[in-house]
Amino acid sequence: MIDESYLEEFSVSVRGLAQDKIAPHAASYDRESRFPEESLQAFKQLGLVGLAFPEEVGGQGGDVLAQCVALEELGRVCASSSLVLMVTWAGLVPIAKHGSPELIDEVIRPAMAGDTVASICLTEPHGGSNLFGLKTRAELDGNGWKLNGQKRYISNAGRSDWYTVLAKTGEKAFGLFAVHKNDPGITIGKKESKLGIKGSPTADVILEDCRIPAHRVVGDPSLGNAYITESLTWTRALIGAQALGIAQGAFDQATQYTSQREQFGQSLSKFQMIRGMVGDLATQIEAGRSLLYRGARAIDTGDTRSRTLCSMAKLFCSDTAMKVSVDALQLHGGAGYLTDFPIERMMRDAKITQIYEGANEIQKLIIAKDIYARNEQGA
Repeated sequence: MIDESYLEEFSVSVRGLAQDKIAPHAASYDRESRFPEESLQAFKQLGLVGLAFPEEVGGQGGDVLAQCVALEELGRVCASSSLVLMVTWAGLVPIAKHGSPELIDEVIRPAMAGDTVASICLTEPHGGSNLFGLKTRAELDGNGWKLNGQKRYISNAGRSDWYTVLAKTGEKAFGLFAVHKNDPGITIGKKESKLGIKGSPTADVILEDCRIPAHRVVGDPSLGNAYITESLTWTRALIGAQALGIAQGAFDQATQYTSQREQFGQSLSKFQMIRGMVGDLATQIEAGRSLLYRGARAIDTGDTRSRTLCSMAKLFCSDTAMKVSVDALQLHGGAGYLTDFPIERMMRDAKITQIYEGANEIQKLIIAKDIYARNEQGA
C-alpha cells in the first residue's frame, strides 16, 4: 500500500509520466478518435494498472486515495487516458474481490502485467440509472452459463479483453460474469460518435447465447447487485478524481494563457476581473479536492458515510469541471474556440463526468436520502 505520507511524491511521479508520455498524444487521441495505446504502455512504467489490486494477486495494493491521485493527474492532461485506466479497474476489481481462485488466476494475475483492457457492462438500451431493471439474463447451461442481452454505452468496448457483465439469474437475483472477447456469442456494436472522451471507444456489447465456463461467475451468482452497489461508491470517487483532473488541467491552461497574452500593453493576468475569475476557480478546485480526498479516505477507513461522501465528491467535482472548463475557455477569448488549444477538448470531455456513473441528479437523491435517514436516527 502507498503510505499517505508519500502521496505527494507519488502524485509528482504520475504527473511527470502524464506530461512526458501522455500529454503529447492527447490531441491526436481526440482528433482521430483512437484508443490511447501509448498511454497504456506508459502506465506500465509506474505499474498503474496494478495500483487498485492487492499484492497477493500481483498488484500494488494502492488505497483508494492513491487511485484518485493517479486518475486526477492523468485527467489533467488526457481525460480519455484517465477513463481507460478507471474502466479497466472497474471491470477487474470485482473479480479480484469476489472471484474464485481459478478465475483470479485466469483473469487478474495476467492483467497485472499492464496489457489487459477491461470493461464493466451495466447500462442497457432501455435505461441507465435503474440498473436492477435490466433484462440481460444468465442461465445455467450444462457445465457453464449462457448469457443473452444487450449492454449500452460500454466504455473500452471493442478494445477490451474482458467484459464484466451484470445479468439477471432469477426473478430478483443478479450475477456478475467474466466474458472474454473471444467467447462464442459476444459481438460489439457500432462505435459511437461522441462529443468528448473520444480516445475511449464506446459501443454496445451484444450477447446472443454467449456461453462461458461455470467458474466465470463472480462469487455468488445471486449477489451481483450487492457487488455492484459496493463498487459504485468506489467508482464514483474515481469519476470525481477524473473530473477534478479535467478542472485542474483547464485551470492550468487558462492561467498559462492569461499570463502570456497581452492586451492594452500588459498581461491579461494583471486585469482585476481576470484575477477575480482565477481566484474563484482556484477556490472551487481546492474545495473539490478536499471533498474528494475525504470521500476516498472514508472508503479506505470503512467510514459508514463513504457512499454519501463519494456521491458528494462526484457531484461537486464534475460540476466544478464543467464550470472551470467553460470559464477557462472564456479566458482564452476567441483562441479558446480553436482546436489549436487543449481547452476546447477539455470542455467537451468535462460534460460526461456529470452524466456517467450515475447522473448528478441521482447523486443528489442519494445524498438527501442519507441526510433524512440520519435525521430519523438522531445521528
